Amino acid sequence: MADDDPRHTNTPPAPPAGQDTPNPTTTNTNTVDTDTTDESFPPITPGGSLMLAWQPRDRPILLVGGGNVAASRLDHLLNASATSIILIAPPPLHPSILHRLHTHPSSITHHPRLFLPSDLTTTPPPSLILTAVDDPAVSSAIHALAVASNIPINVADVPPLCDFYFGAIHRAGPLQIMVSTNGNGPRLAASIRDRIADSLPKNIPEAIANVGILRKKLRNIASAGTTGEISKRMAFMSAVCDSWSFEQLAEMTEADMDVILAGYPDGTVKSYDDVKKVETLMAAVHLGEAADNHSTT
Repeated sequence: MADDDPRHTNTPPAPPAGQDTPNPTTTNTNTVDTDTTDESFPPITPGGSLMLAWQPRDRPILLVGGGNVAASRLDHLLNASATSIILIAPPPLHPSILHRLHTHPSSITHHPRLFLPSDLTTTPPPSLILTAVDDPAVSSAIHALAVASNIPINVADVPPLCDFYFGAIHRAGPLQIMVSTNGNGPRLAASIRDRIADSLPKNIPEAIANVGILRKKLRNIASAGTTGEISKRMAFMSAVCDSWSFEQLAEMTEADMDVILAGYPDGTVKSYDDVKKVETLMAAVHLGEAADNHSTT
């Protein structure tokens, strides 16, 4: 009887004579998780994917294939600043791949041949494997080797052989949005992505960029040495983002940031209107001081 069979009682066997009875309070790891209704906590809905913004950078990534799908995978890797891509593909190569080999020679190492099992035993080994080949037997063989080597793999257009999926992505400056149907309908994911992208304000990239600058400035003036300080800093940034509209964030200036950060020590978060009032008052003071200096000369 399988461990996940609902008829399984998980009752431990009686200990041999002379041994202590197991502690009845010990948690049995074979029990089946259930999610009971409790409005204090969000419900758990299994079956989704762990959505991550993974940073590949200097990690070796193995890409097998030289066609249209492989070209798309290569673009995704380069857009994520991957700098150690190992491409396994005999000619002919997709025109886009040829172009990337010419424009990013330091990021891509091309081996013009078929895949070999030794491609997974390099030092260091690949941290990720992407396959985009037409031969199902080759894909299955690479998948088996990847599983044996404990390396995450994506086999194009074969969801059961994928540890992760490529979703439909919208990119606007620092903003990235990925829509995934968890392998059920890639074309539908693209349509949903387009609807989401069309509904976004046009100045979202500028707003995000300014929030990033403000966050860096705050980290420079606020110590991150204690958990309390980190929590205070995060709460302050959250309050700024909640009280300023996207349009106002997109128009935020360095002067605005200085006024906002002046309120950090006591936790005061000034609204857009309050910041502009402070700047107007400061400008008037400067004009008055300039006039006084001029009258005394």
